[in-house]
Amino acid sequence: MRVLTGVATVCAVFSLGLVACGLEPELDQPPLSVPAPGAQAPAGGSMVAPLAHSEPLRIEIPILGVKSDLMDLGLNRDGTMETPPEAYPAGWYTGSPTPGEIGPAIIAGHVNWSGDPGVFAKLHELGPGDQVAVVRRDGATVLFRVDRVDRYPKHKFPTRAVYGDIPYSGLRLITCGGDFDRAAHSYLDNIVVYASMVGSAKV
Repeated sequence: MRVLTGVATVCAVFSLGLVACGLEPELDQPPLSVPAPGAQAPAGGSMVAPLAHSEPLRIEIPILGVKSDLMDLGLNRDGTMETPPEAYPAGWYTGSPTPGEIGPAIIAGHVNWSGDPGVFAKLHELGPGDQVAVVRRDGATVLFRVDRVDRYPKHKFPTRAVYGDIPYSGLRLITCGGDFDRAAHSYLDNIVVYASMVGSAKV
């Protein structure tokens, strides 16, 4: 199983006042060999067979009207996670499982960029039961169902719950949220969508 680099999301301001979501190391990251709290199969959903490794190419969230290609996100020299260079597209963190594999696949996107809505501008509107589809390089479309949507203060980001091992194929969508602190040039919170794989099909 692929081991995730421990990170927690924050919001950062880059040159020209462009607001973006960034990712930086969590210093007290617990060992990811320890299952995350509540890591059992999601209530109300049956376990489905996981898929083999295949990189994701596209994400669609029908209820939000989101259709976005996915770029690869790695790590910067300082250990922080790369972020997409503009409002679109969203990005898949290559240190996480691919969508459909066992474990939490991580997809991050901006809530806004240079005054324009980002790919995940409406992510906070998702609710339990909503669907997310991810198209993979092998031609499979993986369907996920939202289990819950949480908002966390940046200083209380639940690293283990988001990035820790889980015994099923999961998905985590991450962006900024909450109020914008103009003095700090940063959003105060992060929005995290937790979702579980419910099926897949090949075109």
